[in-house]
Amino acid sequence: MSASDNKKKSIPVAPVPPAGVPVNLLSSVAPPSELPNFVTASPVLQKPSVIVPVSQPVQPAAVRDNVSMDSSQQQETFSPAIPPNKGEPTLPIRSPEDTQATQSPESLPPSTPEIDKIGDIMPGSGLLTWMKGAVSTGGILQRVAEKAKSSVDTMITTLDPQMKEYLKSGGDLYIVVASDKEVKVSPIREAFQTVFGKATVVGQAAQSEVTASQPVGYAAAYAAAKQRVAHVRSTCSHLTNNVPVIAIESYLQETVSDRWYEISLVLLSQPSLGIELQLQSQSTPVPGAAVAALAAATPADYAHAQTGYALTIGSLMADSLHVPHTEWQEATTGVSRREILSLAARSLAGSYKKLLAISAAET
Repeated sequence: MSASDNKKKSIPVAPVPPAGVPVNLLSSVAPPSELPNFVTASPVLQKPSVIVPVSQPVQPAAVRDNVSMDSSQQQETFSPAIPPNKGEPTLPIRSPEDTQATQSPESLPPSTPEIDKIGDIMPGSGLLTWMKGAVSTGGILQRVAEKAKSSVDTMITTLDPQMKEYLKSGGDLYIVVASDKEVKVSPIREAFQTVFGKATVVGQAAQSEVTASQPVGYAAAYAAAKQRVAHVRSTCSHLTNNVPVIAIESYLQETVSDRWYEISLVLLSQPSLGIELQLQSQSTPVPGAAVAALAAATPADYAHAQTGYALTIGSLMADSLHVPHTEWQEATTGVSRREILSLAARSLAGSYKKLLAISAAET
């Protein structure tokens, strides 16, 4: 080790103050030396840039190759920053030219059946046009209106049954019943209004003068019904041959020995169309003793003795059962005459409607 090195490493000694001078301990401490710096100098870091991934539109292969070559030549850098839209879908940035090209008619998807159905449901450009079409073409609005009207009519007729005749009267069908008795007119009216929707049915008093009061057998009943129809047409001058007339005639029929039944014949006549419908109602059993009583009550010189009896079966059974003459069927079997005539009249109305359709098709 050289003398120069020893001189550099020698510790300085503070001078000794003279005698009698107070000693300052701090003055003997040497000034601190500079501490070693182990931190190496580093370049100043700049604020990291935020990289937002943007999906680019599809480019041709040549352009992609050039871009890949340029990007490979560039030095990759690492950024510890997390993009703010991490985990969110990114939308491509389109230019105005791309937007116009996307909305062009050539780029729109083809029409689908669902779109065509929407066009059928809404034929017009507005709500009023659609509502008009839905009502006129029998759509949902028309069905809702019909259902509402039917509900209102049902409520009205429930509160007042007599309003049913008023609500369903009218239309193009006008029918005359050759009787003024409600037990005959009301079943015909109800049946034709049920089948045709609307119909005007009125009653007109008519009598048969060519048969007995109580016809026996189908032939006598048919003659009596024809006589009633002719009587109505002759007394009502306003009736034309185009107006159908219905007659109801009750008769007795012996099917086997001493087995008697009461049956109603319903006859509809419309000469203008050449229509004549004949229909028989459900039968009601009659005791043989009641028929024997009718025969005994008929005078020997009765003018129409060949076609039946002078008294009706209804009057005799009513006196025997102590009920009105229109209710003896219900008292005997539990089914009223009105119900029996209603079923027969409904069958008659259905057959008449089919004949009208055939006649309209032929013309």
